[in-house]
Amino acid sequence: MIKLFADYHTHTIYSHGTGTIMDNVNAAREKGLKEIAITDHGLRHFTYGVKREKLKRIREEIDEINEKNKDFKVLFGLECNIISRDGQIDIDDEAMKYMDILLVGYHMMVRLKGIPSYVNIYGRNYLSGLSKSMAEETRQKNTDIMINAIKKYKVDIITHPGARISMDTGRLAEAAAITGTALEINAKSNIMTIEYLKAAAGHGAKFVINSDAHKPEDVGNFRNAIELAEMAGLTSHQIINALKS
Repeated sequence: MIKLFADYHTHTIYSHGTGTIMDNVNAAREKGLKEIAITDHGLRHFTYGVKREKLKRIREEIDEINEKNKDFKVLFGLECNIISRDGQIDIDDEAMKYMDILLVGYHMMVRLKGIPSYVNIYGRNYLSGLSKSMAEETRQKNTDIMINAIKKYKVDIITHPGARISMDTGRLAEAAAITGTALEINAKSNIMTIEYLKAAAGHGAKFVINSDAHKPEDVGNFRNAIELAEMAGLTSHQIINALKS
């Protein structure tokens, strides 16, 4: 049976979660976890993005919690956004110095970089339903952009792959295996199938099971994702936040 020691995707009041960092920590500890990552939305999300001026405060808050709780570890990360057609994400060296972990996902309602990126990401995806050929071409372009991102940056986790914007998750799994980027099995908005997990594992990809909690009581709620992983035959050695037996 797969048992997890960490939840690496949780949101707080610093973006659009309902709880504080400490609320999420307490919830994780109550469920027997040993680590948690605070991963609010990246800087260029229109409505939910973390304010740049809050980064230092979050880092200090996390450091203080870690200092007081030697038996529990809190990581600071961001769930960054794709912002350009060449795979740029909404983080820079100044923000990166605060980070322990880096997550990247496709989201809408993000301030992209330049008109060509709006055309090639938002425009193309909105129009992709007009024909099967356009849908497939868009799917492959989306995949190219994400692969470029994980090659450009040291990305630890791709969040909910394929859940917001369509991607060729087989090609993505191949690339993620090479870059060492974990594919998320998201307990909140997961569209992965048993067949896909088996195929991705066949490419050598690693996985992570996260709650994507937006309220403290959902931190550490993984049951449906764990069941899916087990039905696909994944082992604890293929899941980066699983206890190794």
